[in-house]
Amino acid sequence: MHGSYFPQHRRQPDWPRPGNERPDTKERMKHATGQSESAPEKGARRKQGRPPSPLLDRERITNTAMSLIRDSGADALTMGALARALGVSTPALYNHAASKLVILRWVEDRLMERIETGDFAGGDWFGALTTWATSYRTVMAENAPFIPTIATMPVAGAPITLTMYERVAAGLTACGWPDAAVVPVIVSVESFVYGSAYDVDAPADIFDVKPDEQRHSPAFVRAVAAYGANTDAESRRADEAFETGLASLLGGLAQRYDIALPC
Repeated sequence: MHGSYFPQHRRQPDWPRPGNERPDTKERMKHATGQSESAPEKGARRKQGRPPSPLLDRERITNTAMSLIRDSGADALTMGALARALGVSTPALYNHAASKLVILRWVEDRLMERIETGDFAGGDWFGALTTWATSYRTVMAENAPFIPTIATMPVAGAPITLTMYERVAAGLTACGWPDAAVVPVIVSVESFVYGSAYDVDAPADIFDVKPDEQRHSPAFVRAVAAYGANTDAESRRADEAFETGLASLLGGLAQRYDIALPC
């Protein structure tokens, strides 16, 4: 055969043999094959899934919702805002609470479970209503930003709230109050309680009249002066007004429905 077909000295290939690559060549080969310096060693165990999300439950959701309402008002409570405050996605929040209304019912129950209703089992409706209203006012005074929402919240879906109302209703009817009177009594007392709760934090000078205005309201100025003179301490003014008003309210309700006092 023709000698030129089989050259005596074979030409070496242009690419390097494995193990003899230049450093830059090795890097190009790793990029081409998808390898990297940080690739796990063979047999290394992979981490399982994504990092766990913050745990969500009713207590944490309720606490965060109440913080939002305290800081920014009830209108600031949206599912999106609440999810951001919890550090989760909005769909994740919906997996635990179907709606904003559900969360507001949780808030309502959280507040209502603090209100005392035990005295209704004792047979003294006047004392029981007084204890209930006083406890109710204390809770709402400490949570005044919730009053506009709680005052108009439906009770359906709030079992603790329903239990509270059941104890009040059962206690009143056991003392002779007619069924038709129970709801008017509850609404009357609650209306008074909500207003009184706001009064707890009213400024001390709320009724002060400027000197140049006093000639327009002399009777009111005298009444304010007498009220201050007859009140033992500044901190007791709201309490005394509440106690006086509540006793008058309950006495008027008893007279209206011809209920003996006590039963």
